[in-house]
Amino acid sequence: MRRIAVTGKPGVGKSTVVAKAAGKLAEKQGLKIGGIRTAEIRKEGKREGFSIEDLATGKTGILGHVKGSGPRVGKYHVNLEDLAGIAAGALMAALDCDLVVIDEIGPMELKSEEFISAVEDILESERQVLAVLHRSSKHPLAQKVREEFEVLTVDEGNRDYLPDKIVEMFGYIN
Repeated sequence: MRRIAVTGKPGVGKSTVVAKAAGKLAEKQGLKIGGIRTAEIRKEGKREGFSIEDLATGKTGILGHVKGSGPRVGKYHVNLEDLAGIAAGALMAALDCDLVVIDEIGPMELKSEEFISAVEDILESERQVLAVLHRSSKHPLAQKVREEFEVLTVDEGNRDYLPDKIVEMFGYIN
């Protein structure tokens, strides 16, 4: 059972690395992938928030947005309803998959007790996991992932070959 987390500076390509590696594992190895991914929401070139997507169903919601009423992380209001419904639900369903993708374990996601509980259930399972980990979170769950996973730091120099390296780390040849 392999568990890998990628970390790095904002905007360096962590989510892209994970998405490419997961895509290769699904396409070339036939692995059933479940979990979540996040993406920026931009308007006129400015980031207004983040969306969240269930990888198995394609269902999307809002993780955080500049307009909203949930708890704040920086300038964003966290959407606890979509974190509980979409993110936590997708993670629990991913327990039936070959590989669980968690993008991201970060400050916004860690505002949700349902998200935390779902990740804890995954950590207690025998599932392989590929996660994006916020680089400086001191939350106990982030610390646990940092201690228990193989952690790779994404930077401009390695982000292009890291997806292939991750595939190999999971025991597959590209």
